[in-house]
Amino acid sequence: MWVFLNDRFVPESEAKVSVFDYGFLYGDGLFETFRSYSGKIFALRQHLDRLSISANTLQLKIPHRDILKKRLYETLERNQRQNQLQNQRNDALIRLTVTRGRGGRGFHPDRCTEGSLVITLRPFENPPPDLGRKGADAVIVSTCRISPTGGESCLKSLNFLNNISAKLEADRMGVFEGLFLNQAGFLAEGTISNLFWIKNGVLQTPSPEVPILKGITREIVMTLAKKNEMPVEEGLYPPQNLFDSDEAFLTNSAIELLPLTGVNGKKIGAGQIGPVTRRLQKLFQQALDEYLR
Repeated sequence: MWVFLNDRFVPESEAKVSVFDYGFLYGDGLFETFRSYSGKIFALRQHLDRLSISANTLQLKIPHRDILKKRLYETLERNQRQNQLQNQRNDALIRLTVTRGRGGRGFHPDRCTEGSLVITLRPFENPPPDLGRKGADAVIVSTCRISPTGGESCLKSLNFLNNISAKLEADRMGVFEGLFLNQAGFLAEGTISNLFWIKNGVLQTPSPEVPILKGITREIVMTLAKKNEMPVEEGLYPPQNLFDSDEAFLTNSAIELLPLTGVNGKKIGAGQIGPVTRRLQKLFQQALDEYLR
């Protein structure tokens, strides 16, 4: 694979960042993961908007969005030409990482004058067929959801220890996803996904105040639901709301809308993919072209 590193393309084996980079030393940086469909990047504007807002919050200097867009497509196209994606539609998952870069001796973020920019990608792989047919299982993990910045919305920062701890717990339980509660015991999100459920025709999801990451696919699903006159509620919900729901699903850029049919060994609703989830999946597929720019 070809990697874009700061100002040039390098082979994957030569892609190296300084051990003195603040991203490596302190997790001082941000990332975004994009999905491409047939050479077009999904929801590119929305991802770059979120990156810009997060960078302003951290006082992190990043290249202009037009430059980032150009570099993302150059990375995708270069790897496509080299037949690196190895799937029929050349679909990929692209990761853009920005850090504060190298600083002087000691802990002085203000002395970092030039940040690092890294763009990598890998071929997109569909989830196992059983997940699409039967839905995913999850557990509510013991690790509490903690915002890396203490604000109402989490950032996609390089400090991912909270998610890693929860993912390890879910892996030990042999399930697809681990679901967070916040310190007050309210439902938050998954380690790599946002959480939705349906009760009596109402689409419900945890509020950003919990805190959660305001996922791009999450926002698109809510927009599609509202456009199609489906009631949507955000709030602070205890786990029982999920267990009492009729159906549920998870979202992120890679899995799109993935049905969630079991939590903590208990069925959600009838334990199968529900009609509202199927409807939203269809609406999402119909709206794809609108977000491929």
